[in-house]
Amino acid sequence: MAAKSDNSGNQADAQEQMVAGSAWMTAGSIFSRILGAVYIIPWNIWFGAFYLQGNALYGKGYNIYSFFLIAAIAGVPSAIAKQVAHYNALNEYGISVRLYKRGLEIAIMTGVAIAALMYFGAPLFIGGDDNLIPVLHSLAWAILIIPTMSLTRGYFQGFQQMAPSAISQFVEQLVRVLYMLLSAYVIMRVLKGNWITAVSQSTLAAAMGALGGLLVLGVYYWRRRRHFRSLVRNSNNQMVVPASQLYREIIAQAVPFVVLGAGITIFQLIDQYTFAPIMHMAGNYSAAYLNDLFALFGVNANKLIMITISLASALAVTVVPLLSEAYTRGDKKSISNQLSNAFLMFEFVMIPSALGMSAVARPLNLVFYGRSHEALAASILAFSSYLSILLGLYTVVSALMQGISQNKRAVRYFIVGTVVKFIVQWPLVYFFGAFGPLLATGCGFLVTCYLIIHSLDVQFGINYTQIAKKTNGILLTSIGTYILAKAITFLGSFSGSEGRIMNFLIVAVAALVGGYFYVYVVLKSRLADAIMGPRVAGLRRRLHIH
Repeated sequence: MAAKSDNSGNQADAQEQMVAGSAWMTAGSIFSRILGAVYIIPWNIWFGAFYLQGNALYGKGYNIYSFFLIAAIAGVPSAIAKQVAHYNALNEYGISVRLYKRGLEIAIMTGVAIAALMYFGAPLFIGGDDNLIPVLHSLAWAILIIPTMSLTRGYFQGFQQMAPSAISQFVEQLVRVLYMLLSAYVIMRVLKGNWITAVSQSTLAAAMGALGGLLVLGVYYWRRRRHFRSLVRNSNNQMVVPASQLYREIIAQAVPFVVLGAGITIFQLIDQYTFAPIMHMAGNYSAAYLNDLFALFGVNANKLIMITISLASALAVTVVPLLSEAYTRGDKKSISNQLSNAFLMFEFVMIPSALGMSAVARPLNLVFYGRSHEALAASILAFSSYLSILLGLYTVVSALMQGISQNKRAVRYFIVGTVVKFIVQWPLVYFFGAFGPLLATGCGFLVTCYLIIHSLDVQFGINYTQIAKKTNGILLTSIGTYILAKAITFLGSFSGSEGRIMNFLIVAVAALVGGYFYVYVVLKSRLADAIMGPRVAGLRRRLHIH
C-alpha cells in the first residue's frame, strides 16, 4: 500500500514538475514569438513597396540559416538535458558537470566550423538569388554564439530549472527585435538606403540577440554556482565515466536530434527550392510574383502560426528530461501516464489557439501585412492555422520518442514522411499553387505523426479512452471559441475601415471574448483541473467561477 502511495506521489510530482516547467517554457516561447511577430508591423511599413520582396529574402535566408544552426547545435542541448537528467536521477551530479564541459567543447568547435561553411560557402546555397549572399554572411555570425547559449540552456533544463532558459530566450528576442527595428528605420527612412542592406542588418540582429541571451545565462549560472557545487559534493560519486564515453553519449544522442529538430525547417527548404520551378512549369509567372507568393505561405503565415506552434515546442522541451528519468527507472506505467499528459496538455493549448487564429485570419493578416494580395493572404493564413496543429503535434511526438531513447526509430518515421512530402509536392503545387506546399507538408507530417503515435501505443499503451473523453471536451469548447471569434470578425467587417487600428481592435475583441469563453468553460467544467492539475483552482477563485 505504501509503495502504491509512493508511486502515485511520484506521478503527481512528475505532473506538477511538467506543468511548472511547461509554464516557464511556454511563457518564454510565447513572449518571444509575440515579439518576433509584432516587429513585422513597423518593419513592413518602413520597407514600403519592398516589404514583400524583403520578407521573401528574409525568409529564404532564415530557412537556410535555421538548417545550418540546427547542424551547428547538432542536437547537443537537448541531448545534454536528457543525459544530465539521467545522471542527476542516479545522484551523479559530478558526471553531469563534466558532461556539460565536454558538450561545450563540441558546441564551440561545431559552431566555428558551420559558421565558416555558411559564410564562405554562401554562393553554393542561394539557389540563383544573389541577394541572399550578404544575408547569409550576416547570419553566419549568430552561429558562432548560439551553440554555446543553447547548450547552457539544455544544462539548466536537465536540472528542471526552466526559468533561466525562458528569460534568456525572451531577452535574446528583445535585443534582436530592437536591433532589427533600429537598423531598418535608419537605413530605409533616415538614409533612404537599399532594402537588401536593410534585410542584411535585420538578419545580423540574430547575433546581437544571441549575445544578450548568453549574458543572461551567465548571470544565472554565476548566482547558482554554490548550489551546483553542493550537489556535486553530495553526489554518490560511484560511477566512473571516461571522457571518451561522455563524447560518445553526447554524439549518439545528438545526431538524431539534428534530423528531428530540423524537421519543419527541412520541409520549408523543400518548398523554397521546388516551389518556383514547379510554378514555372504550371504557368508563365514572373520571379517577382512567385517571390510574393512564397512570402505569403512560406514567411508571412509561418511567422504567425509559429506563435501557436511554440506552445507545443515548450511542452516538448519540458517532457524530454522527465520521460528520460522514468525510462531510466524502468517505470513503464509512469511513461504511459506522462505520454497521455503530454498529448492532453498539447491539445489543451494548441487546438483553441489554432482555431482562434483561423477565425480572425483576415483582420489579423491586415494588421500585420496590409492589403497586398489580401484575400489570398487571409485564406493562406487560415489554412496554415489548421496545419499548425499537425506541425505542433510533430514537435511533441518527436520529442517523446527522444525522451525514451528511440531516436533512430523516430528518424526512420520522419524519413518516411519526407518521402511522402516529395511524392505529393509536384502535383499539389502544380494544381493548387501557393496552397500546394502546405497540403504536401500536411500529408508528410500526418504520416510521420501516425507512425510515431502507433509505435508509442504498441510499446507503452496509450489510454485512448481517457484521452478521447477530455479531447472531446477540448474540441467542443474550441469550436465554441471559434464560432464566437468568427461572429465578432464578421460583425467587425461592417465597420467600414480597412486600417490597421480598426482591424487590431477586431482581433483584440475576438481574442478576449473567445479566450474568456474557453477559459470559463474549461474551469467551470473542471476540464482544466483534470489536465493541468489542482493549481488551476486558484485561477478559478480569482475569476469567481464556481
